[in-house]
Amino acid sequence: MKNKKVTLALLLISAFIVAGGVFVMTTQSHAVLAQEATVDLTVYNSNIGLVKEIRQFDLKTGVNQVAVSDVPSQIIPESVHFRSLDDPDAVVLEQNYEYDVVGSQKLLQKYVDQPIVVITQDGGKHEGVLLSGADDIIIQTEEGGVDVLKYDQVRQFSFPELPEGLITKPTLKWLVDASKAGEQDVELAYLTNNITWKANYVLVLALDSSKLDLNGWITLDNRSGASYKDARLKLVAGEVNRVPQGGGGAPEQVYKTMEAAVPARPPSVEQRAFGEYHLYEIPRPVTIKDNQTKQIQFLSVHDAPAKKIFVFDSRTSDLRPTSSGSMQGNVSVKVRFNTGEEGVNAQLPAGVVRLYQPDEDGSPLFIGEDRIEHTPKGEDVTLTVGKAFDLVGERMQPEQKRLGEKAWRESYKITLRNHKENEDVEIHVVERLNPWANWEITKASPEQYTQLNSNTIEWVVKVPAQGEATVTYTVEYTQ
Repeated sequence: MKNKKVTLALLLISAFIVAGGVFVMTTQSHAVLAQEATVDLTVYNSNIGLVKEIRQFDLKTGVNQVAVSDVPSQIIPESVHFRSLDDPDAVVLEQNYEYDVVGSQKLLQKYVDQPIVVITQDGGKHEGVLLSGADDIIIQTEEGGVDVLKYDQVRQFSFPELPEGLITKPTLKWLVDASKAGEQDVELAYLTNNITWKANYVLVLALDSSKLDLNGWITLDNRSGASYKDARLKLVAGEVNRVPQGGGGAPEQVYKTMEAAVPARPPSVEQRAFGEYHLYEIPRPVTIKDNQTKQIQFLSVHDAPAKKIFVFDSRTSDLRPTSSGSMQGNVSVKVRFNTGEEGVNAQLPAGVVRLYQPDEDGSPLFIGEDRIEHTPKGEDVTLTVGKAFDLVGERMQPEQKRLGEKAWRESYKITLRNHKENEDVEIHVVERLNPWANWEITKASPEQYTQLNSNTIEWVVKVPAQGEATVTYTVEYTQ
């Protein structure tokens, strides 16, 4: 057979005829084109995606070689599921994932000890046998000499023919023993790495902080090495357990999505429970390109009730020592709302919330940001906005006394100062008690406090404008 020169530019375009990224070849080397695939794409928070496709192949009775070349470069090969919907007796004899993708380095590695022609940037021509292409290109000329060329000197390579075993795209191949001939719908499903999503929120707080508007955005990041055209897109919110890399596969819970029926699509983004997770389904086909970040709005709430609160918490208020021996810090500003029917009426996947509030002239100002975890309906969400400029808390310990070998007493005094000129405020004072001992509050002022959990208590204290208020308490511990 006469050799035909193939330039690098042509090699990078295609190594074989492909239609829709798929071809089928029987053992008699009969090529058949497949129809374009329909794609279901389910994306998880944990940087993986589940791709489910229906491909149509025209198979012959007996052993067929089936190949799909437009799969993601980040595919998890051991997760692939191949099943004929029209021939339940069809058997997959063998599956291969080939990823030796054509490129200049691959071509040079494959072409050692073979003739090559190199054209340099200045138009020079170098012909001979390729000795190495690892660091520099080393060619033995017909006269017996050796030419050494740097990569940045090269404009074009030419090879007599394409070396065996190179492909233009990562490719899945199967040997399928079909029990009947004809066109068949085949279900293909697999997991891929490097595709993930997260939620981002924009919260606009009313001027009086009594209401809020909340918009939620799905931010989808696709670096899987493939594009998905007109995909039916689902997103799963929740922590999916995964086996550590090298542990032999993906978790069973992920595969259950393969069998989930696709419901009728609603006019807006549907949110529903899925096992122990929450699922969001986009009601229209979505095209996601490789190396693309796409945003889709999934939540829009107006005039939901909200409340601004001030919190002095010795664990989170960045206390610093004073000359009198006490600890002093600013009071935190927080925004609280509920996800139930009287609030935003939605479960909220984990993400970053950016908060804005209009000035008196109506122009919005950025006031802070915070992260929320996955939050179901009916729960309170508390966002930290920042530090209050005009509010100060001071904490000191007047007493610490042993009461026995396994008992002791501690007393604390918290002073709150409000430097606002015309505004009284309520400050939540949060105190965290020793979690390793039994405790009892023997004295407190104010007497009324709330126990938030096993070792956290809270007072809500009114502090007048240009004034101050104090909280004192004594706690006894036993072990």
